[in-house]
Amino acid sequence: MTDLSPLWFATGRAEAMQEENIFQLLAQAMSQGRGAALVTVISAVGSSPRECGAHMLVYEDGSIAGTVGGGRLEALAIDAAKAALREGVSRKAVFDLTPKGIGMECMGRVELFIDAHVTELKLLIVGGGHVGLKVAEAAELAGISYAVADDRSEFANPIRFPRAARILVERPDRAIRKAGVDSKTYIVIVTRGHALDKECLAAAMKTPAAYIGMIGSRSKVPAAFKFLNRRGLHPQKDPRVFAPIGLDCGGKTPGAIAISVLAEILAIHHGRDGRHMRG
Repeated sequence: MTDLSPLWFATGRAEAMQEENIFQLLAQAMSQGRGAALVTVISAVGSSPRECGAHMLVYEDGSIAGTVGGGRLEALAIDAAKAALREGVSRKAVFDLTPKGIGMECMGRVELFIDAHVTELKLLIVGGGHVGLKVAEAAELAGISYAVADDRSEFANPIRFPRAARILVERPDRAIRKAGVDSKTYIVIVTRGHALDKECLAAAMKTPAAYIGMIGSRSKVPAAFKFLNRRGLHPQKDPRVFAPIGLDCGGKTPGAIAISVLAEILAIHHGRDGRHMRG
């Protein structure tokens, strides 16, 4: 008789390592401020592709790690996880693995728990130059997810921004319209020129963004506002618009500017006024 126990042990060990890796990936996603949903099989009745305790990690863009069985069940689980992430609500999902249920022949029943880990805020960094790069680095330290938009591939690429959730290589003002900006998005406009900054500000004001910050001197910002006024936009009346961007910390290097920008964003997000902690 052939002893299969080493094979069982190896298989079980591989599955355990895969499950452990999923939790590591979830921790990594949380540290980077990247939304992800942990999908767990909590009940499996009859014939089913995976057993109780099987895990799958689903990211906001629909990419996954692990599996809850593949096929139609997994496709529906991914859709349910993406919906949970959009709504920011964890949930249960039950699937009948029958022809009349989800069109499967297993004749079983699977119940999943979808634990949504949602980012509270995310950045859209418009401009991949020196300041944009430092804003991204500061965002990483703060555990905030960010996307980058720039029409220059040498400034917007995975090598320069390895932890970006998304990179849009096209004219920044157009990228804003395609970036899926929502009420949790904080837009940071730091392009290579003031003329492009103005166009980006105009595009950003038409989105539901929570915050719109634009770099610029105290002399150039009013000129930009007047330019937009002539187009029927009034950034000076929009409470989301902060220009010049950042808190007045006094630094002028890209790194110092980035720190002041992140400090401003965090203060606004948490409803603080940026005062000293000292009493």
